[in-house]
Amino acid sequence: MALVKIYDREIEYEVSYRNVKYPRLEFKTGKLLLVLPKNYGNEKKIIDKHKDWIYRKSLIIEEAKRKAKKKRIENRNEEELRNIIKKLVKKFSDDLGVKVNIIYFRRLKSKWGSCSNKSNLSFNTLLKYLPYDLIKYVVFHEITHLKERKHNKKFWEIMSKKFRDYEKKEKDLLAYWFLIQEIERME
Repeated sequence: MALVKIYDREIEYEVSYRNVKYPRLEFKTGKLLLVLPKNYGNEKKIIDKHKDWIYRKSLIIEEAKRKAKKKRIENRNEEELRNIIKKLVKKFSDDLGVKVNIIYFRRLKSKWGSCSNKSNLSFNTLLKYLPYDLIKYVVFHEITHLKERKHNKKFWEIMSKKFRDYEKKEKDLLAYWFLIQEIERME
């Protein structure tokens, strides 16, 4: 781990050299990860180029971690989660007029759910810890991808018709992510 000072903040970061074509920045576990091509020379250059983005993201993550301390987790088992999600998938796919192929439940490393090009949905089993309204939001989010693949204006218009407070829900999901990661570390 290394530290970089951006404006008034010291931000921890790690560098990972991989077989990638282009450098990228990630904040997957609350820490900055620079994924760089193996022959990439100056890591400070990419940090400086994206310092405003890094700064904004670090503020969002700090806020999410602060909010996480006030959140409570649910105590569902995975079977309960599966039943809840299957019912919601049926309802929302009917509402949006889309067809779901297969529903998978697995432990995902960095997201709550995903939607494939084959109309398969994957849901993170950690959703069992979330309040019902956030599970509902995640399911609707993934089903909306069957109508609109990208997070573009049309996608968010569909989301906002069902969840006017979608921006708050996104922040809550991030807070829960950090809370659950902390719980998992203690176990």
